[in-house]
Amino acid sequence: MTARNADDEVLHAAAVESLERRIVQLALERTQSRNGAIFLWDTKEQGLVAHFHIVEDVVLDLPGAVLRGRSDGRPGGIALWVMDHNQPYLCPDSREDAHYTMYFLDVRSIAAVPIPWQGRPIGVLSVSSQQPHAFTPAHLDELESLAASSAKFLRRAQLSRARHGQGRRPFLIKGLSPEWLDVERRIEHVSPTDAPVLIQGESGTGKELVAHAIHFNSGRAEKPFVVVNCAAIPESMLESTLFGHVRGAFTGATHTRLGEFKKADGGILFLDEVGELALPLQAKLLRAVEQGEIQPLGSNAPPERVDVRLIGATHRDLSVMAREGRFREDLYYRLSVVTIDLPPLRRYKHNLEVLAGIFLQQANRQHGKDIQRLSPAALAALRAHEYPGNVRELRNIIEHAVVMSSGEEIRAEDLPRSVRTPPATQAPRTALPERTLADLREEWMAPQEKRYLVELLEGTQGNVRRAAARAGVNPVTLYRLLHRHGIALERAVRS
Repeated sequence: MTARNADDEVLHAAAVESLERRIVQLALERTQSRNGAIFLWDTKEQGLVAHFHIVEDVVLDLPGAVLRGRSDGRPGGIALWVMDHNQPYLCPDSREDAHYTMYFLDVRSIAAVPIPWQGRPIGVLSVSSQQPHAFTPAHLDELESLAASSAKFLRRAQLSRARHGQGRRPFLIKGLSPEWLDVERRIEHVSPTDAPVLIQGESGTGKELVAHAIHFNSGRAEKPFVVVNCAAIPESMLESTLFGHVRGAFTGATHTRLGEFKKADGGILFLDEVGELALPLQAKLLRAVEQGEIQPLGSNAPPERVDVRLIGATHRDLSVMAREGRFREDLYYRLSVVTIDLPPLRRYKHNLEVLAGIFLQQANRQHGKDIQRLSPAALAALRAHEYPGNVRELRNIIEHAVVMSSGEEIRAEDLPRSVRTPPATQAPRTALPERTLADLREEWMAPQEKRYLVELLEGTQGNVRRAAARAGVNPVTLYRLLHRHGIALERAVRS
């Protein structure tokens, strides 16, 4: 595939996704709902595939999610019933519906219609609500009209995906929080370019996931995506890993090695934890980024040309490190042409149930389970947890619970002990007690403040009023500060 064809295919995929989302949004507007999806039949998978789902106004990408009929006679869900019978379906209350099975959230009412094409269904358009009796026959009519008018476009999307294959799209949730809206906007704008990107965020916030999303939506999507974790490779081996080496370059170099820059030629090199690079190596990295040239270790040949787009990620503040001389300023400015700051999970915990639901589906597929939901007690324990490991920690917690669960519902007892034990009853830690920002400010600023006050009094020969005027405070405040820091007032002139 040529670069132009790759660009066209990426643009086409983006256009298809944008169209499908607009159709679902119209369905939500016409039915006053906040949950909806388009399911298209996939002949290869022999099931209904939803490439995304809108849940409580949050857009979920669903790589690998397929609805198939069950072999044990149990209901396969309302969407499959609509597809099999080519009829619309209105579910007023899921607790009394024989065909209902939970998908992501345990909803109470559903309206679903077939997407017609030449007298047969090619998929299903569905909306749902967590309130019973949310939909009426008039809502079904609205959905049928929308499905009929959209069918030819959705048929094109179905054929396009069948022609080009499914692939594994990067899992990225959209609309989780205002901060994530900015992340999405930046991904959208930066992906088609070749600009270097610096992704910043705490551990577990999804930095590699965002890098994959940029690659998937870029003109280099068909080219390599190479990952190097700079923190996981010994410093002595990192230069050879990045740039390669020739045979005999150092003791133990028994063969020539191709570096990761060379492997990523034409594609994207993702440097995770780029803040861990040693200063000497940063200089060589800067040359590779700016001039597109690499020199394998021990080689006397002219530098090799490479065409690599660089994406870096770090949990450190590289701007501070650059000011302190621990990271090259020129490299920092080159890497951070576009920066993307990822919010921690604690800023969008209100969508925790949505996240837990999709991780539950993933863990079910991975471990061959069919767990339907999380119990109220399990959800309460999850909401109370602080998640220092962010989204990665939540995913691991859900996977642990799926492995430990023996029923159709995850109970609080299935969660890891660290999650289900309230903080107040956990074993006491040996670490120092947590301090507030005010505590830390006092610890850091007190010595500087005391030194300033002493020098201020010396500069005014102990005249408190003049010292207060120079400091921009009133004399009473200055007396209070002197007393707090134990500065004697014998020499102070009070008038």
